[in-house]
Amino acid sequence: MNTLQNWQTHEISNQFDELQAYNLFETDQVLQEILQRYGSTDQQNLSQLAQIVGSTEYYQYADLANRHTPELHAFDARGRRKDFLEFHPAWHQWMKLNRQFNTHAYPFNHPQSSTKWVDWAARFFLSGQVECGNLCPNSMTLGSIPLIQNEPELWAKVGEKLLFTEYDERDLPIAQKKSIWLGMGMTEKQGGSDVRANQTIAVPVAESGRGQAYLLTGHKWFFSAPMCDAHLVVAKTEQDGLACFFVPRWLEDGTKNNIHVQRLKDKVGNRSNSSSEVEFKNAWGIMIGEAGRGIPTIIEMANYTRLTCSVGSSAMLRQALVQCIAYTRQRKAFGKHLAEHPLMQAVLADLALETEAAMQLSFHLAHCYENTDELSLAWKRIMTPAAKFWICKRTVELTGEMMEVFGGNGYVDTGIMARIFKEAPVNTIWEGSGNVMCLDVLRAIQRDRDSIEVLFKSLAQVASQDSILQNELQALFKLFNGLQADELQFMARSLVSRLVILAQAILLKQHAPGFVADAFIATRYSAFYGRVVGMLDAKSVDVERLLGRAFA
Repeated sequence: MNTLQNWQTHEISNQFDELQAYNLFETDQVLQEILQRYGSTDQQNLSQLAQIVGSTEYYQYADLANRHTPELHAFDARGRRKDFLEFHPAWHQWMKLNRQFNTHAYPFNHPQSSTKWVDWAARFFLSGQVECGNLCPNSMTLGSIPLIQNEPELWAKVGEKLLFTEYDERDLPIAQKKSIWLGMGMTEKQGGSDVRANQTIAVPVAESGRGQAYLLTGHKWFFSAPMCDAHLVVAKTEQDGLACFFVPRWLEDGTKNNIHVQRLKDKVGNRSNSSSEVEFKNAWGIMIGEAGRGIPTIIEMANYTRLTCSVGSSAMLRQALVQCIAYTRQRKAFGKHLAEHPLMQAVLADLALETEAAMQLSFHLAHCYENTDELSLAWKRIMTPAAKFWICKRTVELTGEMMEVFGGNGYVDTGIMARIFKEAPVNTIWEGSGNVMCLDVLRAIQRDRDSIEVLFKSLAQVASQDSILQNELQALFKLFNGLQADELQFMARSLVSRLVILAQAILLKQHAPGFVADAFIATRYSAFYGRVVGMLDAKSVDVERLLGRAFA
């Protein structure tokens, strides 16, 4: 509807709201193809979730949850410590929905399914297009489950509550709740990503070692998210060095654990979700994992949460792309719809290529989490941090371009475009910054030299069909194998970026229509690629088919 309201001074026309009230699954041809390729039989449930997520009601819930941010009530009226977090009801609507659709634990509630991780990724991807903040506790709970499963006594107490699909928002001891959430606490002021610099001390209550109780004293500079029912915390012990601990918010006797929330972080984005600074004053916890292996234990959790970063950033790209296409098909400038102008078509086409490439890589990685064969393990070890680095980094830049498509309307905080733009950087920082991810790629290769050969051998099967890809693969293989350690680290961002683009090109070559794969290869291996969005050769891109595929 062009005319929204008539004022005394002018008639409002050629103004269009962001897209709402559509089914995110039924309008996503690429996602449907991916699920069909891997043999998913869950598409009816996914379509149901997508219909709810895409409703006007849930877009409004997302807006409300991000405008009415969590409030910390550290004390009651008489000065007694209570550390209670108050959330807007809209937050609870999103938490309830994702719990209901198993976004927090799908692979572990369907262990026999051969597509459990792909089906989980689809849930995370659909939900994350509209409200990202609530995915933080979903992500951490997902990543914590395999760690807790390795602790039989603890799993017997909390396992069913971690897996349960009914949301329980009550702030009570774990034993009294139907379902629970888990968070994490690693970062301290003095260390940041250098977890080995942690100063929090854990002292055994009686016996020391795995499964034993400890008292923790120290602080966490980032504690995500403080309303969770328990957290996995890294602390050091005198006997065994760094270890990982399960630290509940409530004790079994019905009293609050000595975890004092100092304040909530005032973040750029991710506003609906609470992040905090805390102090432990003899906080009670149980050691999980082997003594002295706190970092490898928590990194096992991070391997899952890093995957969620890639899927979540792909979701932001998808939503922003759809909004751009829908808007430019309605808005007119200089006598034509924006989407009919060749220069805008170049921008949209470039964004569509990047979005599909991110989706193909994220879902292929999720598929690799289903398997334990040598190739899948190589993908997981090398490409999980690589994808997290590249997709999340690109999302920061591209959401800025996408916001610009809306002009000034995109730059105001009353619409989803600005929220996505401010949300995007969190995934580049959380669970390891870009430099940390690149270093992890190098570590994965150095620890298992065979893994890079297995990966490159697999990529070569498709790269051999295209001279550009074949030349790039050979050049990269020589660099990874020929450079000294300092040279590798100095060039890590370049090498990892090239590796991801190559992997995306090969996945598109395997699974996407020729007009998509050919356009991606032609543009990504152009001398102009990456300077700004939309620097394309018109002969290399079939705009009409590409944008029709992106959003029907």
